[in-house]
Amino acid sequence: MNLIKIGDINDPEMEIYSGTTERQLRNQGLFIAESAYVIIRALEAGYEPVSMLVETERLDIEAKPVFEAIEKLYGRERLDTIPVYVAEREVVINMTGHHLVRGLWMVLRRKSEISLTDFCEDKRRIAVLTDVANPANVGAIFRSAAALGMDGVLLTHASVDPLTRRSARAAMGTVFQIPWVRLPLERSGGEEVIKLLHSQGYKTVAMALTDDSVGVDSDDIRATEKLAVLLGTEGTGLPKEVIAASDYRVMIPMYRGVDSLNVAAASAICFWELMK
Repeated sequence: MNLIKIGDINDPEMEIYSGTTERQLRNQGLFIAESAYVIIRALEAGYEPVSMLVETERLDIEAKPVFEAIEKLYGRERLDTIPVYVAEREVVINMTGHHLVRGLWMVLRRKSEISLTDFCEDKRRIAVLTDVANPANVGAIFRSAAALGMDGVLLTHASVDPLTRRSARAAMGTVFQIPWVRLPLERSGGEEVIKLLHSQGYKTVAMALTDDSVGVDSDDIRATEKLAVLLGTEGTGLPKEVIAASDYRVMIPMYRGVDSLNVAAASAICFWELMK
């Protein structure tokens, strides 16, 4: 195994872990995953490992199942060539400014992006994240979508990249298990998204409080062959033009004067009801 001892946070090998932003990683076709559980899900989904950083005391604990997964999927020779940087806890904390999650990170290579047409093929129920900017919410929505039977997730350009560390961690690795696609900036305008979905044969469902909103448990909506569920950003919800252009508007009945739920909580309820 290619173990490399790291004793200085300024070692050039550590730049990708300590000094590279999420955007810079994405531009290089890479991302970083945290914790053994998330890393193993990424590996099993076909994401190629590039390097790994492990706290010394975690080498024989959390890192062991990761090594086993690499060997199983790629063979012993590949495991022996991947750089595994090993550092004492204090070095790691000084480098990152916070405690590592479960003591390990891995740099992985992104897969090629797919087209909207290829993404929509054979998918009856998809979630559409419209400018959802909180990585924890994006991760939680992915987790609910995967667990509750949605076929995929489409994101507008302003939504958080699902492969950011916090999103993947909040999703418990389900960002690697459910298909997703992120629209380019020029195709992420409100009405443009609706037109794109209609062109792929979807009826659109906007989660919004309007005078003509129906309950999320609507039998008519459930019976629709292809549905795209639109979820808005945390602060302001969906844009008015998106709500107006959607085929349906649904709401979740509330009590005690509460007018809305966190977008991740609302998505779970909506997915559950629409998949019944």
